[in-house]
Amino acid sequence: MPVSEKLQRAWDEAKNSIASQDSPDKALAGLRSVAWDNCENDVQRAKTLCLAADLYVIKANTDSSSRRTNLKQAYKNYSNSLKLDPKSKETLRERGKLISIMDQEGISTGSTFQVLDNGSPTPMGLVVMLVVCLLLLSSVKVLADFINEDTEVTSGSQATMQISYVPQGMDESSRTTATIVIDLYASDAPDHVENFIAHSVNDNYRSTVFHRVIDGFMIQGGDFESGTGSGGYAYNWYGYCNGEPQDSQNACDRTSWTVGDEANNGLIHEPGVISMAKTSSPNTGGSQFFIVPEDSTPSHLDGQHTVFGKVSSGLSSVTAISDVETGDNDRPIFEVRLLSVDIS
Repeated sequence: MPVSEKLQRAWDEAKNSIASQDSPDKALAGLRSVAWDNCENDVQRAKTLCLAADLYVIKANTDSSSRRTNLKQAYKNYSNSLKLDPKSKETLRERGKLISIMDQEGISTGSTFQVLDNGSPTPMGLVVMLVVCLLLLSSVKVLADFINEDTEVTSGSQATMQISYVPQGMDESSRTTATIVIDLYASDAPDHVENFIAHSVNDNYRSTVFHRVIDGFMIQGGDFESGTGSGGYAYNWYGYCNGEPQDSQNACDRTSWTVGDEANNGLIHEPGVISMAKTSSPNTGGSQFFIVPEDSTPSHLDGQHTVFGKVSSGLSSVTAISDVETGDNDRPIFEVRLLSVDIS
């Protein structure tokens, strides 16, 4: 299939940056805002992700202070590329080389639990040390499943979303990208914020869609499994399987893990808030969330759905997205795409 001029230009810019080992951030921005929107099949998306991974390797080599983060980001992009095009020998080769480098430097790929990273305790490693100390100092029983094997604890107070959409009354050629900044309320909804951050830093939200958009109400996304609103689960273990309390994470498959409600935290559904989507049953939040636009105050959700943050910049864009044309089941006619979520 022929490659569009915009896509080819973004690819060329990325290749030039890779060859010159210069300006990776600019090239990455081009891949996010231009290339991805102009990909027409999985092979093109896979190539875009592979180029992004190459650029993150350059960032790692030129900025030692964030080398670990950029190498892990490169690994995730290579892996996502292979999900779309598993037969790509070039991507397999580059990911293999990267894994070798990460192994030599003691950097986790994110698929296993690490106590030490580069000789220093990881956040989960610190938790392990604390648990050991408590066991030595007291006879209090510590649950064996306190730590989830592949969970990486990450802190952050703000999420920056890049969302691509077609404004109401326009066509695909008018697609635009909005930047929305959300303040996260970890002290009011600690489990929900931790869950949202874990999904974000592990790229579960990258390139997903807002599958349900209702004018004057909310925009809903976060279903990284099916993109239809029927999928998504809690990243970590919070004591619930499909809303039912359980003593162990082994009581159900991971795809049935849910987050316990924190809806009675005093936060209400006012314009700009981000809240957890769930079924009508308690404690059934997974990965899906919704954001309330400027012209909505769905107070009937107060005390039922957990508010865990609020838009601090870009609320007008949320409102514009809520106005897009929709079809069956409130699904946008032109995809509203969540390109990325960065935590800071």
